[in-house]
Amino acid sequence: MKYSTRIKPISYLKANAAEVVRELTDQREPLVITQNGEAKAVIQDVASYEQTQETMALLKILALGNRQIDEGRTVRVADAVRRVRSKGAARKISA
Repeated sequence: MKYSTRIKPISYLKANAAEVVRELTDQREPLVITQNGEAKAVIQDVASYEQTQETMALLKILALGNRQIDEGRTVRVADAVRRVRSKGAARKISA
């Protein structure tokens, strides 16, 4: 997507807020808002924002995993499975 086609001055946003919100929801593309000729904000629909946040969370988890691998903080699969199963058994006993 080219952001150059999705740039509007803040005055346009003020004058056409309802239309802008409708377009954001329909097109699901962000809009760059300028003030005094400089980009100052990016607005997007809620569904796109939520998707972006979920993507960022997954990327953070992946980065954490990669860092743990680099630091040698890993566990063999068999050990991990054994640990999970033993915790499940302990819950059944205490319930």
